Amino acid sequence: MTGADQLSAALNDPANGVVARGVRRRFGPVEALRGVDLTARCGEVTALVGPNGAGKTTLLLVLATLLVPDAGDVRVAGHDPLTRPAEVRSRMGWSPDVFGMYDNLTAREYVEFFAAAYRVPSAHRADRARELLALVQLDSFADRPVHVLSRGQKQRLALTRVLVHQPAVLLLDEPAAGLDPRSRVDLRDLLRRLAREGAAVLVSSHILTDLEEVADRVVFIDRGMTVGEHNLAELPRAQRRVWRVRALDLPALLAALDAHSYPHGDPTPAGVDIELASEEEVVALIAGLVGDGVPVVSCAPVGGALEAAYLELTEEHQ
Repeated sequence: MTGADQLSAALNDPANGVVARGVRRRFGPVEALRGVDLTARCGEVTALVGPNGAGKTTLLLVLATLLVPDAGDVRVAGHDPLTRPAEVRSRMGWSPDVFGMYDNLTAREYVEFFAAAYRVPSAHRADRARELLALVQLDSFADRPVHVLSRGQKQRLALTRVLVHQPAVLLLDEPAAGLDPRSRVDLRDLLRRLAREGAAVLVSSHILTDLEEVADRVVFIDRGMTVGEHNLAELPRAQRRVWRVRALDLPALLAALDAHSYPHGDPTPAGVDIELASEEEVVALIAGLVGDGVPVVSCAPVGGALEAAYLELTEEHQ
């Protein structure tokens, strides 16, 4: 199959909720996107990860029909955002990192307003508002004005605006910003549920621990280019990772580490951090500590595999 055939197949595959190939976008002398490739499949949560300034928000704005790319091919829910923006918007839910809110509306009126904007039939708007406010646990605030809500509650209310028309594709830019831990767990559960129901969910966030628990795939971008696409279960192992060791006898642990010449950080109540190059080194460390009679309680990586891969990626591209 030729390159053109592969591109056509990817763009027209109904299993792909979002496809971007060779997307470029310049702002004057700054080339924000320099050839981004990305696929977000229906029924999956795809994480978009990269440092500040990598081009994540610019890419999402292109996908959301709000920026015109200088070059490249894009499909969202099977449609080209450049030539068929109305069809894309009717099938796509877009959550920017900062929402404008209508402070004088009540939470119920806010949802019903956007239901009308998305042409939800008038007979169903009240029920849809009731359903969504319960989904984001704001049903008890339904008749309160938006301006009395906390930042996290406004963030949850903003999600109802994304979901009100039951979109097939979700584009979420930092959706967990301002959410408390309980709300972040609820958001993860909601995204998994939407994916199970067949939606393609593309989410950008700097909270990598949350992404690792919710995402099926990850796309890394840096300096406007895609630098990796992986299934979460198949992430390449980082060359070096920090492991945290805890023991019942801290002085014995420190003495053993020094005796075996393991460089380590200062001890904290959480344990002692040690940088190791492989899991084989971890096994050797634990065996050596146990052999020295150190009462080891735990030895675990600091951060997940996604965070380790991200840190190694950004270090390589500095």
